[in-house]
Amino acid sequence: MIDGLVVVMPTLDAASGLGTTLLALGDQATRTVVVDGGSRDATGEIAMAHGAALISAPRGRGPQLAAGARAAAEARWLLFLHADTRLDPGWQASVAAHISAPDAENRAAYFTLAFDDPRPMARLWEWLAAWRCRVLALSYGDQGLLISRVLYDRIGGFAPLPLMEDVDLVRRLGRKRLQALSIRAVTSAARYRRGYLRRGLRNLLCLGLWYLGAKPATVQRLYAG
Repeated sequence: MIDGLVVVMPTLDAASGLGTTLLALGDQATRTVVVDGGSRDATGEIAMAHGAALISAPRGRGPQLAAGARAAAEARWLLFLHADTRLDPGWQASVAAHISAPDAENRAAYFTLAFDDPRPMARLWEWLAAWRCRVLALSYGDQGLLISRVLYDRIGGFAPLPLMEDVDLVRRLGRKRLQALSIRAVTSAARYRRGYLRRGLRNLLCLGLWYLGAKPATVQRLYAG
């Protein structure tokens, strides 16, 4: 077990993948906090069956993640993870190595994106995500985020945004305080079922509008399609 590590996971009707995600975590965290935004499926039951603490928060990843961080008051380290993202075996050693490194409290880390899709287009999208992280220092929430409580509080935590909460926080972190971990975060490709190019262009448009100052509700409607 990694002492002082609390996993925070926002959920909304996440029953289909939540069990797999929690099983992959095992018992290596001090605690897992599932923050539900009003699920109508068996999300809550699955969370509790796997020993996670279950709390409720206003719907939206930003408010849910912020609520989870507040609930994890005892955490020295926070690992924010989506419910449809499974960490590969070996994640514990990778996280422990990061935590034990000099000046680790002042640096956050993210995992390497992978999709649960065998098609070549998924490999291309993984490569593009790695390029985005390397060149633009812009990791997304589906890659997870490991951050010390000290650094999380210093930069102000997650803003109460319905989406783009990950981009907002990573921008405040900045390139010098963000590090890649080689362990994969295998995320669901379900939202790409209508095509990687179509979903990718929609994501890019949402990101552009957000940078231009569009209202979060406008960006959310476009993202939802």
